[in-house]
Amino acid sequence: MTSQLAEQPIAMLGCDAREVGLAEALLDLGADLHLVGFPQDGSLKRALHFGDPEAAVLGTKAVIAPMSNTDDTGWIRARMDLQETAINLAEVIPLMPCQTPLLIGVAKPVIRGLATQYRLRLIEMAEINEIAILNSIPTAEGAIYVAMEHTKMTIHGARILVLGLGRCGTTLAQSLVALGAHVTVAARSSEDLARAVAQHCQPLALGSLKSRTDFEILFNTIPAMVLPRSYLRLLDPDTVIIDIAAGPGGTDFSAAQELGICAIHALSLPGKVAPKTAADILIQTIPHLLAGLLGEEHYDDYER
Repeated sequence: MTSQLAEQPIAMLGCDAREVGLAEALLDLGADLHLVGFPQDGSLKRALHFGDPEAAVLGTKAVIAPMSNTDDTGWIRARMDLQETAINLAEVIPLMPCQTPLLIGVAKPVIRGLATQYRLRLIEMAEINEIAILNSIPTAEGAIYVAMEHTKMTIHGARILVLGLGRCGTTLAQSLVALGAHVTVAARSSEDLARAVAQHCQPLALGSLKSRTDFEILFNTIPAMVLPRSYLRLLDPDTVIIDIAAGPGGTDFSAAQELGICAIHALSLPGKVAPKTAADILIQTIPHLLAGLLGEEHYDDYER
């Protein structure tokens, strides 16, 4: 792996603590890093630091954007240097050669569309099973921590609803059951509802959500509007909602505020509550992924 990444020019645009750890690991593997928005201290002094993201990507073989993603218009706001200027990924993409790997947490529609238009190899890191499953652990712990900060009760004995039983929902439900909560899982598929029973949770068909309003804490993992005003108005005002779904989430936050319900959109929890663990997950997976992608590129060049 080291021989494949040694001297390979790779751009990293924007960061939180997760990407800082990944950059340090890539430097140790000999990569020629072009960084924008990173601190210029410690081992990162060995990298090339740029103020202009367009200059940073020129001549690079791969580009890594943050796990925290862009906003809806393609701007990267995560950075850890002394600058506050956002990085416009949408303007950088046209400068990247066809088939360049572009790695990002989850691509917003504008980034996905541009990646398709310019024929880039878009890799959504948060959708890679290994990363997603490992990230579900600090995500679940972080979501429970946020709930504990905003409630006056213990998780033990609380009536809790988890919406969605994907990777994060599964880990979250298991953790809540282990803490002694009375957990109900709302899901669409009969398979997920059966899995909820196997995890010692009460199953609730998502279409029948309005039949249950007695929850004290709700955790949403579904990136679609599943908690609209029509449901929120049925809840006790003391109910707490922790929404960990990707933006814009699955809760009508404006309605929750008007109804006096505490609803928190808790995003990027791994990087916020467990930055070292979250960085270790990227270090464990991304260098191998890059080595494979760049190795495929060399093989293609040889074949031509």
